[in-house]
Amino acid sequence: MAQEEKITLQTEDGEHVDFYVLEETRINGMNYLLVTDSQEEDEDGECYILKDVSKAEDSDAVYEFVENDDEMDYLFRIFTELIEDMDVELRK
Repeated sequence: MAQEEKITLQTEDGEHVDFYVLEETRINGMNYLLVTDSQEEDEDGECYILKDVSKAEDSDAVYEFVENDDEMDYLFRIFTELIEDMDVELRK
């Protein structure tokens, strides 16, 4: 597997958490990232979908977790198709 881009998010408590970008896409003018908390190929990790909610004046990207079930289901199907050639298995 190719080296994924790593992003670091800061929680509301100031804690820094690393995620590894598996795929990204743009839908209806909104950027979405499929990320995992594991960098190891043979290790099961949790996957999350992040939405870029940055405003033009923001100097850093601002992401939030997609939590709406309908939006999550739609994006899950899209990301499943986008990564079908990768050695990654997505499960809900």
